[in-house]
Amino acid sequence: MHSLDFEEFLWAKGYDSDTVESMFGHLASLRPFSQIEMGAFTSLFLDYCTIGGMPEVVSSYIERGTFEGTLNMQRQLVLDYEEDIQKYADGMDRARILNVFRHIPVQLAKENKKFQISKVAKGARFKDYRGCVEWLETAGIVNVCHCLSFPELPLRGNYDENKFKMYFADTGLFVSMLDDEASDDFRANRNLGVYKGALYESVVGEALRKAGYDLYYYKRENSTLEEDFFVRSRDALIPVEVKPKNGTAKSLRTLIASDSYPDIRFGIKLTAGNIGSSNGIFTAPYFTTFLLRRLLKTFDEDGIDLFGTACV
Repeated sequence: MHSLDFEEFLWAKGYDSDTVESMFGHLASLRPFSQIEMGAFTSLFLDYCTIGGMPEVVSSYIERGTFEGTLNMQRQLVLDYEEDIQKYADGMDRARILNVFRHIPVQLAKENKKFQISKVAKGARFKDYRGCVEWLETAGIVNVCHCLSFPELPLRGNYDENKFKMYFADTGLFVSMLDDEASDDFRANRNLGVYKGALYESVVGEALRKAGYDLYYYKRENSTLEEDFFVRSRDALIPVEVKPKNGTAKSLRTLIASDSYPDIRFGIKLTAGNIGSSNGIFTAPYFTTFLLRRLLKTFDEDGIDLFGTACV
């Protein structure tokens, strides 16, 4: 079953293509959204984060106009996934795949969100579980984000296959798998506590994957330097930082300023805040992530200045 992206969710809510074109126009012209627009789109986006994009769940939410019943539907879909694992994982250790699947929310809650096979079971080794991760990714249940060996082009083949993060392909299902208190708190108060960073990383990763990007991150050994995602323009590698709040982006600034990373000349920061551009960093709200690929294509073809004239 195909999970809707945020654009498709807006269509389901009755918004037409003019709405999306208006959002894109704001990004391309670096024109901040009005307070009313920010409030409306942020509320819609948080609803989308809560219920995800599974068509059955979205349909129920739209028909009822509330979240009533959606959590039970999501949890049934999770059970359906587990049943599919039991049914279709022929020739593989079904118990191992289930164990990996059930550990994703727990490991995303950690400050270091790298998925650690050693935490799945006592004595577990990556070589014994590699097929489990590949099965879940091929089945469209998870998005795997690979750790770059070094932040440079080209991206494919330039990663450590033993280091990766795993996000749900549908963030709403991730929320539904949290403990009852955390899930209820988010639905009622938009508060996800310790999972907050994981939620936004997951939904950004989901949007980038649905836009056709492969997912990569970078963590420099013995250093605090870490970047959440990377995309590319025609001739540049662009780090993407996800901030739960509109705070500083130390790693992003370091990657841009350092001569050690010649493929990186500017970056993108996704936040709860508005559109802006300063010192080589283009800032945009989370809810516009689905438009980034189109925006960067326009950047390449039309030469729009998203990052500041000193950086292009």
